[in-house]
Amino acid sequence: MSAVTLRPLRSDTLTAGRLPRWSVPVAIVGSLLIGYLIADGLQESPNLALVAGLGFVLFLVTMEVATRLVEGRRQASDRRATHLVTAAFVLALVPLGSVLWEAISQGIGRLDATFFSYSMRNVVGAGGGAAHAITGTLWITGLAALISVPIGLMTAIYLAEYGSGNRTAKAITFFVDVMTGIPSIVAGLFAYSLMAMIFGPGSVFGFSGSIALSVLMIPVVVRSCEELLRLVPNELREAAYALGVPKWITIVRIVLPTAISGLVSGIILAIARVIGETAPLMIAAGFTASLNNNLLDNPMMTLPVFVYDSYAHPGSDVTPYLDRAWAGALTLILIVMLLNLIGRLVARRFAPKTGR
Repeated sequence: MSAVTLRPLRSDTLTAGRLPRWSVPVAIVGSLLIGYLIADGLQESPNLALVAGLGFVLFLVTMEVATRLVEGRRQASDRRATHLVTAAFVLALVPLGSVLWEAISQGIGRLDATFFSYSMRNVVGAGGGAAHAITGTLWITGLAALISVPIGLMTAIYLAEYGSGNRTAKAITFFVDVMTGIPSIVAGLFAYSLMAMIFGPGSVFGFSGSIALSVLMIPVVVRSCEELLRLVPNELREAAYALGVPKWITIVRIVLPTAISGLVSGIILAIARVIGETAPLMIAAGFTASLNNNLLDNPMMTLPVFVYDSYAHPGSDVTPYLDRAWAGALTLILIVMLLNLIGRLVARRFAPKTGR
């Protein structure tokens, strides 16, 4: 019997040699400290952005050298890409976090019961609230959603299910794309002109503002819902057709429930897109200091216009007006967050169950 020579197992070059888990946080802290020392030598009072930039460059160099020595060239490339992507993500969060922190820190002090229960009627200086603006925002945006969602959803269904590349569908897609890029003030001028033609010159009220927001909202609903409907697998439609189910029932009972999660998200995105518009509502809905629940009579204040008016036209004592402006901005952010939470809950509740 011939002798069998046992050879040692070859080490896996993809997994052999790993930096410890604490190497990344230690490298970050050390790089920031060195960056601070360098910035302190260059400037009397180190700039935070300069410290962060120098620290990030030092961190990249340190991790590149350490990873190449311990893990190899491939892992060094992988870590480099991971760190760059993470840095881009953090950089994108900086303005968002800054705006959110500024709104909370400046507006939380004025966010009291008076702010939500009183309007600005007969109020000069301190006091008053934004009840009229909050109510106007809910009325105008709600009516705009009531107009836009059915029109946008049915248009998306036509483009995805019935159009199939015909001339009408191509024309609709072209005009929807054009409407997506129009300036918001053009929508306000359109709504004002339309109401002036129907009701006469000077017709400024809540319904006109809803029309302006609908012009901006419909293209977003159409494009987002169309893409989501196209993502529904054709096998589901073909299975329903094979059982003799009419096309409209297939759309209502199979296609829409399958895409309901994305459709709700797209609609919420469209509402969030228009709820903060200021220019069209300044023209179409106007200004008022009083509470108005009638969409067809007299101007109606909204939160974006309220924030603009408080900031742009303060009284002799600027502080109360700026406090109300920050509180209105924070309220608008909270409303958008609430809408997103409601959209996620609805999408999760009605999403099709895929588990067995």
